Amino acid sequence: MKLTFCGHNKNSTAMESSQKSVTPADTKAKEEAATGTSSGLGVRHLQIGLLFCGLSVAYALRVNLSVAVVAMTDSNSANPDFPEYDWSEKTKSLLLSSFFWGYVITQVPAGQLARKFGGKVMILNGLLICSILNILTPLCAKLGGWQLVCALRVIEGLCQGVVFPSTHTILSKWAPPSERATLGTCAYSGNQFGTIVMLATSGIIASSSLGWPSIFYISGGIGCVWAVIFFFWGASSPNDYKSISVEEKKLIEMSQANEVSTVQEQPAKNLRTPWLSLFTSAPFLVLIVAHSTHNWGFWTLLTEIPSYMKNILGKDIKSNAMLSSLPYCAMFVMSFVFSAISAYLNSHKCITTVTSRKLFNSIGTWIPMISLVCLGYVNSDQTNLAVALLTITVGINAATYLGFQMNHIDLSPNFAGILMGITNGVANIMSIIAPLIVGFIVTDEHDSDQWRIIFFIAGGFYLVGNALFVIFGSASVQEWNDPPANPRLSKRNSTHVESQH
Repeated sequence: MKLTFCGHNKNSTAMESSQKSVTPADTKAKEEAATGTSSGLGVRHLQIGLLFCGLSVAYALRVNLSVAVVAMTDSNSANPDFPEYDWSEKTKSLLLSSFFWGYVITQVPAGQLARKFGGKVMILNGLLICSILNILTPLCAKLGGWQLVCALRVIEGLCQGVVFPSTHTILSKWAPPSERATLGTCAYSGNQFGTIVMLATSGIIASSSLGWPSIFYISGGIGCVWAVIFFFWGASSPNDYKSISVEEKKLIEMSQANEVSTVQEQPAKNLRTPWLSLFTSAPFLVLIVAHSTHNWGFWTLLTEIPSYMKNILGKDIKSNAMLSSLPYCAMFVMSFVFSAISAYLNSHKCITTVTSRKLFNSIGTWIPMISLVCLGYVNSDQTNLAVALLTITVGINAATYLGFQMNHIDLSPNFAGILMGITNGVANIMSIIAPLIVGFIVTDEHDSDQWRIIFFIAGGFYLVGNALFVIFGSASVQEWNDPPANPRLSKRNSTHVESQH
């Protein structure tokens, strides 16, 4: 392994320098980095646990209104002792979509800010502000009606726009390449966990003596508690965590240094973003397509399937908490199943990283593609089959956590947050457009032929997006990950080994 040290004489080699400072911790870390084995549970696993909880909070705050709005507009469906608002279906749709107006806007800036100030600062402040605003939701509804709640949701979207780019930035610094898929999947499985808990408990809370306002008070309060815990124990990188063991820190740094040919001569936060190189990079452009087509199919499914089940199959899935959360439960469980399979393949060196990414992405998109098409041919009296196909479609989709969703860090550890911000921003625009297309095509919600067209379109997006990813995708660190150093900044750097992430 060759390491480049900043500030040394040009004639001295990196190997000679490394030999002068060899310690038992270095030897152990080198062995673990070379073999891909870890040193057991460590601080990096604590950080993943904190990210899991943070993403659970984020999704709970995101979906709580979709459940609470039912009780807010129909007191008979919950505790009638609390305020009821006469909001039309159009108004409710406006409220539910307003979150994404702000969410899309902050994606790309969040990636830049997370790289400059650290992922911890961004995700901590974003979720803390969002949690406080959630607590204020009942008061805003009382004082300003739906208009003020709508404005509140837009701001919440702006705050949560930093979550995914910041999470990717933190993962790029904490996760050794051999553990990246597993740790990333564990962190992002919080999305489903937060959704499951909120769907399962919101109806009970709204019907209890606490009433629907407590849905916001409890979820917002838990978010504030998480923020306090993350403030004390969260860290943007191993360098920011003082209590990390020398062995674990060396393991992370050396395994990440093995991923690239040279060590960056200046801190990653001082690197200039190579925008032109980004948007002329075939692997990154394909990643944008893969993320966008995935979101089209996934959000078409989650937003429109309840309407399909009700109007075509005569089964109101929204009124059944178990049916509503079943697909998310399946996705939560399958994320760990796929993660275990990936860890096994990686530890036994069965497949390369790029093959792993393409394999799991194919599983997570092409199997749901088949089940979606099959769903379009289910008869109205086959409700159990329809629910099973729906659960398979969402559950198997968890494999994409080990596919395109980790590919940002593969391509550019230094700019992973920015890459996620770009692809997630574009993908969420697709998430907004997809339901509008459904409304344009499905003019009669009871016409199964029109719904079949929707499933074919979603399946087509899955097919094309993953095909391009399989053909043109890459898992190698791109040349533009290490732009030319700024001479003025290079002179200021002292002799040290810089982590590539």
